[in-house]
Amino acid sequence: MSHAATQTPELLAFSKDIRSLELSPLWERTVSQKPGTPCEPHIWRWADVEPLLLKACDLIDKKDAERRVLMLENPALRGQSFVAQTLFTGLQIILPGEVAAAHRHTPNALRFVMKGEGAYTSVAGERAMMHPGDFIVTPNWSWHDHGNIGKEPVVWMDGLDSAFTRFFGATFREDYPSETQPLYLAEGSSAAAYGSALLPVDFKPADGASPILRYPYERTREALEHLVRNQPLHASHGAKLRYANPANGKYPFPTMAAFMQLLPKGFAGRPWRSTENTVFNVAEGRGVATILGKTFDFGPHDIFVAPSWCDYAFVAQEDCVIFSYTDRPAQEATGFLREEQL
Repeated sequence: MSHAATQTPELLAFSKDIRSLELSPLWERTVSQKPGTPCEPHIWRWADVEPLLLKACDLIDKKDAERRVLMLENPALRGQSFVAQTLFTGLQIILPGEVAAAHRHTPNALRFVMKGEGAYTSVAGERAMMHPGDFIVTPNWSWHDHGNIGKEPVVWMDGLDSAFTRFFGATFREDYPSETQPLYLAEGSSAAAYGSALLPVDFKPADGASPILRYPYERTREALEHLVRNQPLHASHGAKLRYANPANGKYPFPTMAAFMQLLPKGFAGRPWRSTENTVFNVAEGRGVATILGKTFDFGPHDIFVAPSWCDYAFVAQEDCVIFSYTDRPAQEATGFLREEQL
């Protein structure tokens, strides 16, 4: 904590006088010099949330809601729409036959598909079918729309860096003139061009979002199983891989990183903490997460948050596969990131 100056009648009078000029003395302010945020660890259980998503479908039409999304708000940030101070998380549901109209905005967005088949997303002229466990990239200011041509509801998690655009006053949004955008790329074009450790000969690397639209779950799962068989497990993270922008080897977004980890049955991890804010989404398995001394039993599709500098550790009661995303790239770029194993 900073040292507070001894107050004298003259100092108090001085402080009062300068406030009329919108000035304030730093020596009167007690400033925290400790890491962390006011945000709290919390879990949103699928058993509680899924019935509410289905009820929302009965209560509000998709056209009235535009996107039928339930936002996950941190208990310490009620009314601010954020799961942590730098991240937005929402659960979106789309019913058979529905279309979520095309628009674009300055925040980057990711999708992690949780349940259901038959939905698609279209981004910048390319359509991709969405399957459970898929990681989807929606770069900022890209036209995007969603639809469900299947026979069951589809749910995915939205993750956005809208806290950054709000902080900088740089939040812009625009609707497309029609409900859907024209498709001028064949499905799978981005994966064909960039997803095989090859790049088009005239490609110019940039620091933007990944050019790949969809990272299929089956490939990620296979890579994790190979890692478990052939490499020692990390003492805290088990087998953990980060999603990469194939054009530059960096993260999928300039502000957000995404990961998938596999914790074999019986794994008991050592505590870990980092200044990055982390949202976890359980793809498979059951276990226990202990975050800042709070214990959370988790199962498939449960979502929980470990805010900045909150130590966390996992115990896997079954083989567990867990997706996560964080603000790590932004913290690395600014030199703020700190992390340690406890």
